[in-house]
Amino acid sequence: MALIVQKFGGTSVGTVERIEQVAEKVKKFREAGDDIVVVVSAMSGETNRLIGLAKQIMDQPIPRELDVMVSTGEQVTIALLSMALIKRGVPAVSYTGNQVRILTDSSHTKARILSIDDANIRADLKAGRVVVVAGFQGVDEHGNITTLGRGGSDTTGVALAAALKADECQIYTDVDGVYTTDPRVVPQARRLDKITFEEMLEMASLGSKVLQIRSVEFAGKYNVPLRVLHSFQEGPGTLITLDEEESMEQPIISGIAFNRDEAKLTIRGVPDTPGVAFKILGPISAANVEVDMIVQNVAHDNTTDFTFTVHRNDYQAALEILKQTATSIGAREATGDTNIAKVSIVGVGMRSHAGVASRMFEALAKETINIQMISTSEIKVSVVIEEKYLELAVRALHTAFELDAPARQGE
Repeated sequence: MALIVQKFGGTSVGTVERIEQVAEKVKKFREAGDDIVVVVSAMSGETNRLIGLAKQIMDQPIPRELDVMVSTGEQVTIALLSMALIKRGVPAVSYTGNQVRILTDSSHTKARILSIDDANIRADLKAGRVVVVAGFQGVDEHGNITTLGRGGSDTTGVALAAALKADECQIYTDVDGVYTTDPRVVPQARRLDKITFEEMLEMASLGSKVLQIRSVEFAGKYNVPLRVLHSFQEGPGTLITLDEEESMEQPIISGIAFNRDEAKLTIRGVPDTPGVAFKILGPISAANVEVDMIVQNVAHDNTTDFTFTVHRNDYQAALEILKQTATSIGAREATGDTNIAKVSIVGVGMRSHAGVASRMFEALAKETINIQMISTSEIKVSVVIEEKYLELAVRALHTAFELDAPARQGE
């Protein structure tokens, strides 16, 4: 008998029929003897609908009132799922974030969880009930409703699993696990049976959309075993865990992530003096623009070229700032390029294998793909290339690192 926290996202509970299907799935786990806590999102599209209503009143809705409004989406889902379970003879009870007492800070629309009072949930589990909790929401010390921002329901699920010391937190979504890369780009991509928190965190931050970064960070911090599963297909999914099993069969690379939403900015002919990096990046940071990769090259004439990447949405604003900086520090020019993409290989196996980066560069060279920027860490290598070569690069790397699934008989 295990204690399992199950989280179902908006598409999984998008209609009454789907909520009924979720109830059937939960019932099977309960009949197997497991204690179940279910965390649900609002029905797909509902949160956006509510935000749209608010914006009909105010272009910039008051954050406190917006939280009061959008939190009602999950309240509908928890009641419907509880009813569907009770109809099937499964005792169930619904809780809002406030009723559980998920205590957060007061940062409306992007609150962070401070603590969880698990007393009521434990009492209900002991009484044989399935507990259905509204994801994405909590309450601050003054009793104000708060919401947790993007990926908030995943975070609620993981936080509850940590507080309850659950055996597993299962995240149900529209894919059947974590893949070596996006199967839409590489049809031979394989579902991973297991991946470490560290690898999943890198994959999520580098463009993989399966899990939100915050929930993976939370799970890693509290060592909550996470499993990604398909909402309506049976299968083992992918287990995300702390363990790095030493095995001769362990691949060097676990996956390939990519991101099309990057833009590159370059400032050329910068006087090479102490503090020049701050003079360039300080104004960018002050404008709340996040910088990703950075490369600096010093020329023979005591000037430097400084290149960095930002999110494509921030490109125009960052380029205007950089042009002003170029004028103020006496640089030659500031230019930009939005036709780039970032491709990254990720794997804890890099720690114990030499030559991984050179193998990556060789695979790209064979396809005549030019590398514009390189960034490395202990378990990843990222490169910036022309966007038009992105899919070719991902396929080449997937094959080079032997991640392709074996062909089925008859193929």
